[in-house]
Amino acid sequence: MNAIILSIGDELVLGQTIDTNSAWLSQQLAAAGIAVIAHVTVADDQPAIERAIGRAALECDLLLITGGLGPTPDDLTRQALAQVMGAAVEEDAVWMKELHRFFEARGRAMPPINRIQAMIPRGARMLFNTAGTAAGIGATLHPRNLIYADGADAVRAGELPAARKCEVFVMPGVPREMKAMFIRDVLPHAMQAAGGAAILSRTLHTFGLGESAVAEKLGDLMARDRNPSVGTTVSGGVVSLRINSRYPSEAQASKELQLTESACRAALGDLIYGADEETLPIAVARLLNADSIAARFSPAVATAESCTGGLVAKLLTDVAGSSRYYRQGWITYQNEAKTNELSVPPELIAAHGAVSEPVVRAMAQGAQSRSGAPYALAVSGIAGPTGGSAEKPVGTVWLALAHPAGIDARLFLFPGDREMIRDRAAKMALTLLRFKLLAKPLPF
Repeated sequence: MNAIILSIGDELVLGQTIDTNSAWLSQQLAAAGIAVIAHVTVADDQPAIERAIGRAALECDLLLITGGLGPTPDDLTRQALAQVMGAAVEEDAVWMKELHRFFEARGRAMPPINRIQAMIPRGARMLFNTAGTAAGIGATLHPRNLIYADGADAVRAGELPAARKCEVFVMPGVPREMKAMFIRDVLPHAMQAAGGAAILSRTLHTFGLGESAVAEKLGDLMARDRNPSVGTTVSGGVVSLRINSRYPSEAQASKELQLTESACRAALGDLIYGADEETLPIAVARLLNADSIAARFSPAVATAESCTGGLVAKLLTDVAGSSRYYRQGWITYQNEAKTNELSVPPELIAAHGAVSEPVVRAMAQGAQSRSGAPYALAVSGIAGPTGGSAEKPVGTVWLALAHPAGIDARLFLFPGDREMIRDRAAKMALTLLRFKLLAKPLPF
């Protein structure tokens, strides 16, 4: 069984409102074993809505529509559905009575404009709204019997079996109203139609290698015809593996999901820092809270930053309870600050430049010495857009980590604009600390 989610509203197509409904509905359908094959968004335009409904009915078994059920002239979903069905809209007496009760409970007479919210296409059924004034609509569409605005769509419909049908549920666009209606009226139908099938998902996160390098390590695990499927996405330099397991039963889907996750972990090892909602700062916090050295010297981490301007400290303290491991930090943007605050010798800066291995090592050593923390991260780089040279182009970043056994330093050249370079540098600093806590070298 497959589904299409159709979202309606000018505010969505103009980018004024983010469509969170589709993401939530996709998650719910996946848990019920129903594959979503498309998200479609159209404006408050009746012909466009009619075309979207007709085309979706040709492609899917289940069509979920959100939005366009309000009382104003731009709310046209019910009229569009009626047109496609070749039916008139009729007043639902039960919902009209409920509307009057809704306004009377608030000491008001129902405005005449709200009457449209009790109108549904003939042959459809009303879905009760426990959180608002717009009744939902449920209907069974038979593609061969629909009215199509596009002749090509009508030809396609005529080629389908007469028994072919698509169940459609129209829900309010207001998330609170939509979710209540979906859980009560739509989800039971979806679960019954799916026959106990399940789609289970797991997301694994990596940082440090590019998407193509991660894909190369995964090899055949990313074959497009594989079940469970493995795909990659990239956001903020984090390459995430999305594993989707589709099977007739939840037990089988869970078993196969675990086997594929184990295979991915075997292929990527410690490149994977967390799963699902676990961020890189959370992964580092978990290791710090379990580290014996950090336990003896709590709080155990200090930071010294130049080009990142405090982003490393921010990431470390994004996690609740970070006071257990984060001690203090310095933002030494100017060379004088590096000397005055971290005891970096001015002659060292003069000889090698602020963005250099000797200086970043001295920054880490100064932060470790002045804070008394066993771990001190230091960052110095050129975030741009100006300041680069042939020898040290924009994106050049030196990172250093002072630890009880010495100081490790590493040069990186990060691509992108100023924001990207600073973000990648801060995340790489945490990655440097993470692998030190794992007692393993960086694998890249």
